[in-house]
Amino acid sequence: MAPKTLRGTVRALIAPALAATVGPASAPAHAAVWNSCDQWGNTTLDGYILYNNIWGSGAGSQCVWANSGTNWGVWADHPDTGGIKSYPNSKKVINKPISSLSSLTSTYRVTVPSAGAYNTSYDIWDTDHDYEIMLWVNHHGAVGPLGTAQGTVSLGGHTWNVYKGNNGANEVFSFLRTSDSTSGTVNILPVLKWIKDTKGWMGDETIGDVQFGYEITSSAGGLDFRTDSLTVSGG
Repeated sequence: MAPKTLRGTVRALIAPALAATVGPASAPAHAAVWNSCDQWGNTTLDGYILYNNIWGSGAGSQCVWANSGTNWGVWADHPDTGGIKSYPNSKKVINKPISSLSSLTSTYRVTVPSAGAYNTSYDIWDTDHDYEIMLWVNHHGAVGPLGTAQGTVSLGGHTWNVYKGNNGANEVFSFLRTSDSTSGTVNILPVLKWIKDTKGWMGDETIGDVQFGYEITSSAGGLDFRTDSLTVSGG
């Protein structure tokens, strides 16, 4: 699970320990309007908030670049060790209760490496940070979701293996696409309604934001992750 907004703040407490290990990286050159190698580097472009978000222990170097809020990428060189090192992402703020949403959809197209250990995922939070909903559209290497398997369900245009767990701070519902993809459209609202109405795992929560990015465990030697296009829309 990635810390994103809540755990990005919590993990800020370990920033001094990471400062010695996270330094400038020799990232590939991109004709970008913004870039940052800072641990918590962030900016707002086109209504999306971009966040470098190097939060895990034992992290290496990572730099994020962006041509826009929906066309961006990251170069990461994290050691081949266990544990999530980072979740660079682009976030769209929603701030509406599930029952008030008439739609919530997203399209994505990514280019991801054939090495390393990571997942490409949406991370959706309620405003109180009691619930975290992760939608994995692809993954590679020794990575896996938190919690126990809850079966398979077809929702929002995809078929998912579902896991339910708790990280000590919040409930985590993970949906892993049964086959990896690098592009597609996800209808997010039916997923939220299934959790709320069909399973009763949460109430009419106010969805704070929808994040999309790369939860990276290892990328030794330096790997590129690129979001070629992204849209998050609805309300």
